[in-house]
Amino acid sequence: MMSWKKIKKRLLWKISIGLVLLTVTFVAGVYLVSFLLGPPKLTTDQNTIYYSNDNQVIGEESGNESRYWVDLDDMSDQLVKATLLAEDQHFYDHNGFDIPRIAGALWTDLKSMSLKEGASTLTQQYARNLYLSFDKTWTRKLQEAFYTVRLEMFYSKDEILEGYLNTIYYGHGAYGVEAASRYFFNKSADELSLAEASMLAAIPKGPTYYSPFNNMENAKERQKWILGLLLEKDVIDQETYFLATREKLAFAEPEKQKEDRTAPYFQDTVLQDAATILQLDEEQIRSGGYQIYTTLDLKRQKQLEAKITSVFQDNSKMEVGAIAMDPSTGGIQALVGGRDYQTSKFNRAIQARRMPGSTFKPFLYYAALENGYTPTTMLMSKPTVFKLEDGDVYQPSNFNGYYANEPITLAQALALSDNVYAVKTNLFLGVGKLIDTARTFGINSKLPSVPSLALGTASVSVKEMVTGYGMLANGGQEITGHTIEKIIDRKGKVVYERENVTGDQILDPQRTFILTQLLTGMFDRSLNGYMAVTGSTIVDQLTHTYAGKSGTTNSDSWMIGYSPDLVTGIWTGYDDNRQVEKVAEVSYAKNVWARFMEAAHEDVPNNKFDVPSGVVGVTIDPESGSRATSYCPHRRVMYFKKGTEPKDYCSTHLPEDEKHKVKKKDKKKQNDTEEKDGILKELFEMLF
Repeated sequence: MMSWKKIKKRLLWKISIGLVLLTVTFVAGVYLVSFLLGPPKLTTDQNTIYYSNDNQVIGEESGNESRYWVDLDDMSDQLVKATLLAEDQHFYDHNGFDIPRIAGALWTDLKSMSLKEGASTLTQQYARNLYLSFDKTWTRKLQEAFYTVRLEMFYSKDEILEGYLNTIYYGHGAYGVEAASRYFFNKSADELSLAEASMLAAIPKGPTYYSPFNNMENAKERQKWILGLLLEKDVIDQETYFLATREKLAFAEPEKQKEDRTAPYFQDTVLQDAATILQLDEEQIRSGGYQIYTTLDLKRQKQLEAKITSVFQDNSKMEVGAIAMDPSTGGIQALVGGRDYQTSKFNRAIQARRMPGSTFKPFLYYAALENGYTPTTMLMSKPTVFKLEDGDVYQPSNFNGYYANEPITLAQALALSDNVYAVKTNLFLGVGKLIDTARTFGINSKLPSVPSLALGTASVSVKEMVTGYGMLANGGQEITGHTIEKIIDRKGKVVYERENVTGDQILDPQRTFILTQLLTGMFDRSLNGYMAVTGSTIVDQLTHTYAGKSGTTNSDSWMIGYSPDLVTGIWTGYDDNRQVEKVAEVSYAKNVWARFMEAAHEDVPNNKFDVPSGVVGVTIDPESGSRATSYCPHRRVMYFKKGTEPKDYCSTHLPEDEKHKVKKKDKKKQNDTEEKDGILKELFEMLF
């Protein structure tokens, strides 16, 4: 009878034989399938293409002018050797897979249960760059293995190396060594010095991180490491190493972007958003062969650009940041980040943080409506000194020093942009309330807890402000400003698609509508027949119903407004924060906004804002804040949550005899009330 020890030994032997046979069968299957599939192409179109919201091509990253194919013999021998040492020292010794390196990386990945450790050979990199995405998944690794086998099966080592060096991405739209040589050094790949060749060999590891145009320190550090490898492998001697590490490189001037590029600031934003969504480097997006479907409306983009050009004087040095957004989705339909992309690529609509001035007040007054205010809540408008809890003194002032010097309503405070009313309200609510409300509206920038926050003294972006106003335009639903609807990779697979779902209702629909109606007040021709509202200079240009708010600081001018169909924000100012002094320049933001909104709504019906249930409209006398009578010279319909509307009628404009009757009636009512109170008091004393 066989002992358990022998049985166990024989069983392990059979299992080992089985595993070997299974592995051999699997490997044989891989090679058979690879053979049947035939040789893969050595080149592939890797350009990433951007589409507008009606599927028109609006941009293409890295055109064919940045790709050149040169023979291996026409490349710098030093560049070839430097690349091999940096990327794959055993390239000519393996069959596409560096087994020792792979085993070490696999063990590290298994221990961390991730795919962070890389051990790709040059052939594997070539396969991935040509045919696959950059996802770190086991499926992609398996596909990469198939392509690697096919490349090694059907092409010689020199052919693979030549293909790799002609297609690898060096950043800045340059594919292959020839394009990179011309871009960085303005010379062909066979003319590179050792120092130049080692600098280029340093870049593919991370085209953004190691580009000398982006970060010279990183580039020089990796170049020195590669030169050290060449010295270690006796490719160069000590003297050559010494001279190469100290050679001053003569870089070419970075190429300028095409002047006729469509919506360049928008395309830059799309690139950044795509990199964030796919969690890839921007250079990987550029060279990834993606099809990116965006929210851009070409017609509105051209209209916005045209209106900016028509308003600004040619000799003005002021800048602009502008965004037009669909309030129902948050999709950015037009974006301008500056007046001249060739001069400055800084995106003032996305990247800049500027003080919004009075355009911040709607967030304050939404909080006020949540805490007992109505459109007719009255506060005194006059020069006021506020003594704060910490002992400091704060005295806000109104634009041009104008004060009503009498109580004014919330409706008037918004239309006139009264600062004293705003600061009083902020202090009454508590500054923390305004900060919390601003966060609800999507303002994520740092907000100081100070009384002047009510006047827009924080620094915020145009995108944040437009998104916040978009929530008012759509009735209080949450939205996120975005530029991308869908991304398809080079294999035709949808790797991202935005869900078209209605945002959560995070604002009260009734208060949102009431605030919107208050914001239409800036486009009234006047208040009380003599007070000019802040939108009076552009009201004659407008034919549709809009709500909005302007804002002005010493160095910033804003105009943000909306219809039910579109919300647009315009900022104008100087990059160096100098004071805006010319009257014409102060009005740029309003005029750009008015002209663009009218152009954008040319073929759009004059839609009104939907009135939610639980809201009532009452004709109000703006001066008294009471219900208007036929004697009131100026009347405006204002909206209230049912039960909060004024009950009393205006007596300010009554004829003297009518005023006397009202006073007599009010006196009788007061006497009746006092008599009832007296009877109740006597009854209470008798009982108790």
